[in-house]
Amino acid sequence: MEYGDSMTESKPVLRTRLWQLRLSERKALLLFGDFLAASISLLTALYLWGNSERFMEFGWDFIQRRVPLWFFVLPFIWLVLMSEQYDVHRSNELGKTIRGIVIAALIGLVVYLFFYFYYANPPRSLLPRRGIASFLITVSILTLVWRLLYIRIFTTPQFMRRVLLIGGGMNGRVILKVINELAVKPFVLVGIVDDDHRKLGTFVEGFQVIGASEQLIQIIDENQISDLIVAISGEIQSSMFQALLTAQEMGVEIIPMPTAYEDLLSRVPIETLEADWIVRTFVDQSRVNGFYQAAKRLIDIIGALVGLLGVLVILPFIALLTVLDDGWPVFYSQTRCGRGGQLYKIYKFRTMRRDAEADGKPRWAAEKDTRATRVGSFLRKTHIDELPQFLNVLRGEMSLIGPRAERPELVDLFQQHVPFYRARLLVKPGISGWAQVNFGYASTIQETIIKLEYDLYYIKHRTLWMDIVILMLTPANMLGLRGR
Repeated sequence: MEYGDSMTESKPVLRTRLWQLRLSERKALLLFGDFLAASISLLTALYLWGNSERFMEFGWDFIQRRVPLWFFVLPFIWLVLMSEQYDVHRSNELGKTIRGIVIAALIGLVVYLFFYFYYANPPRSLLPRRGIASFLITVSILTLVWRLLYIRIFTTPQFMRRVLLIGGGMNGRVILKVINELAVKPFVLVGIVDDDHRKLGTFVEGFQVIGASEQLIQIIDENQISDLIVAISGEIQSSMFQALLTAQEMGVEIIPMPTAYEDLLSRVPIETLEADWIVRTFVDQSRVNGFYQAAKRLIDIIGALVGLLGVLVILPFIALLTVLDDGWPVFYSQTRCGRGGQLYKIYKFRTMRRDAEADGKPRWAAEKDTRATRVGSFLRKTHIDELPQFLNVLRGEMSLIGPRAERPELVDLFQQHVPFYRARLLVKPGISGWAQVNFGYASTIQETIIKLEYDLYYIKHRTLWMDIVILMLTPANMLGLRGR
C-alpha cells in the first residue's frame, strides 16, 4: 500500500494498546509465569510429600517439623536454572523451549544428587528425596504448559508491536536481514518510510517502501504504529526530523537502529557504526564503578579457589587418560593477550597432538579438529580443558567472565580485518563470557565479527547481574557439548 502526498493538518491521537508487549515486557511476563508455575509446584510438592509420609499427614505441623528452610527457595533456584530461557527469541520456539526445560531439570537433579551423596552423614531429612522429585516433575510440567500457552497466545499479531522502519539504505538492510533471520518475528513490521522517492513502491529485503516523511503521520495513524526504528545512514532531512518529533509527541517510541539491533540480538552492530563511535558512545557507557570492580574481583578469587579444588579432584583421571592416549605432557601453556594488550601465559589441559603446530603458525580451532586427541576432543567439547585457567584468574590475569583470551598473532590479524577489535582488550579476558555462551568458537573472519559484537555488548552493558547470568548459562553450555 502506498500513500499520497497529503499532509495531515491536525495531529492524530494514537490509540495505545497495552497488550502490545515490548521485548522487556515479554521477559518480565516470562519471568512472572515461570515464578508462578514454580510456586504452585512448590505447594504441590509439599502436599504430595506430606501425604506420602507414614507417621505424619500434610499440615502445618509437617511443614514445621519436616521441611528444611532451603526447600522454600526452590522457586528462585528454578528461575536461575531457567535463565537461558529468558531470551525472548529462544522462548518463541517450541523445540528450544522444551530443550531448555529439560536441561534446567537435569542440572537441578545433578546438583541435588551431588549434595545428597556428598553429605551422606547428615540427616537425609535435610535433603528430602520425595519433595525434590515431586517438585522437579511438577515444575517441569507446569512450566512447559505455561510456555506453550505463551507461544500460542503472545506470539500472535494481536499481542505484538507494530513497527515502521525509517530508512531503507545500508543500515535499514542490516536490521531487515536480522528480522528475516529470526524464526519467530518479534513484532509486525508494516513497511519502510524513506525520503528517496525513487524507492517508493519498491521492496527492500522483502519489505515495501510505503511512503516518505510527508506521509509518516498518516501512515502511523492508519496502521496504529507503536514504534519507529530509525535506520537513516546519512543526515536526517528537516521534514523527516519534524515528522519524527510529531510522532514522538503522539506517543510513538523512537528507536535508533543500533539499539534495535542490540535488543534483537544482544550484540553491537560494529559494521554499521561510525569511526568515532568508540569515543562518543562505547567508552562512556562502558565505564563501571569501583564497587563493581571490587565485587567482581572478590567473586573471581572465591570462584578461582573453588575451581582449583575441583581441578585437583579430576586431575588424576585426566592425567591418566591423557598419558594413555597421547603421552605427556598433561598441561600446556601459551601466550595470550590480556587487558590493555598485556601478554601472559595461559594454562590448559592439553587437547591437541604434540605436533599440532609443528610449523609454528597459529590456526583457528575448527569443528571436529583433526589435531585434537581422542581425550582432548571430549575435554574441548565439555570445556573441561579450560579449568586450569582458574590459576590465571587467581593471579589476576583473567576473570571468570570476560571476552575469550586470544593469541597476540591472531589479535594482530583481526585488527586488520575487524572494526573495533582492540576494544575487547578494555577488560580482562574470561574463562566464560557473553560471546562464549551465545556463540562459541569462531573459525572465520565473519564469525569473529559476530563474536566481537557479543563481546562489545558485554563490555558496554556489564553488571554483576549480567556476570551472574553468564555463570548460570555456562553449565548448560558445557552439557550441550558446544565446544570445539
